[in-house]
Amino acid sequence: MEYFVDKSSVVREIWGKGDTILFIFAGASAEFALSKAVDWLYFTGRLPADPLGRLFSTVSYARIIVFSEKQAAMRAIDAMAAIHANVEEKRGATIPDWAYRDVLFMLIDYSIRAFEVLERKLKKEEKQEVFQVFYRVGKRMGLNGLPETFEEWERMREEHINRNMKHSHYTDDLFSQYRKHLGIMRYKILLEAQTLVVPKKVGELLGHRSFSLLNPLLGLYKLSIRIKADWLLKALILPSKYKNEIKELDHLPTR
Repeated sequence: MEYFVDKSSVVREIWGKGDTILFIFAGASAEFALSKAVDWLYFTGRLPADPLGRLFSTVSYARIIVFSEKQAAMRAIDAMAAIHANVEEKRGATIPDWAYRDVLFMLIDYSIRAFEVLERKLKKEEKQEVFQVFYRVGKRMGLNGLPETFEEWERMREEHINRNMKHSHYTDDLFSQYRKHLGIMRYKILLEAQTLVVPKKVGELLGHRSFSLLNPLLGLYKLSIRIKADWLLKALILPSKYKNEIKELDHLPTR
């Protein structure tokens, strides 16, 4: 059986671990709030109304793509494209190409950053592997102007951050929603996790410190993973109503 992502790929290792996924979400939640196209997320209302539900929905699509056989993954990508096309039709406008690329670039960057924070430094060929997987996702969605190589992506990623992000009233409102849905303590953990993984420019736009208070705790967290106690920490980080979703984060899909 042919899979969209090879069974030996580091991408499966990255997206098969709940802790890594949570750090990917932390970084993406920061950038969504800064995007100049964030008004599209407010048009549907889904992200501000239920940011955690949106997280698990996005994770579900990503994991189908990463762990499914090729045709099932293609169907999942097509479904995502159809959802966006439907939103465009309802609004009577087109989501800009750069906004699509930004989201794809986020997935590449935070897959690498989150894994390196929690696990180990990736080799150059492993980073290229991450890039190739999401490049194929973008091509299937019909995105324009995609970089052809990892090196070109690195340049474009920096350009996109500098050109397509700003602190706006949407930024403040979305962070208020994060705080409302997470509670004060979990919200503070989110901010510290963001500080650990976001690029320097993103941290500056959000007013984050240059260092995270989670740094000294990373060793303890890694130990909890080894002794299979990390589920407790995940339960502390996310609200109890998402108990089943939290458990599923570490379950590798069979399809």
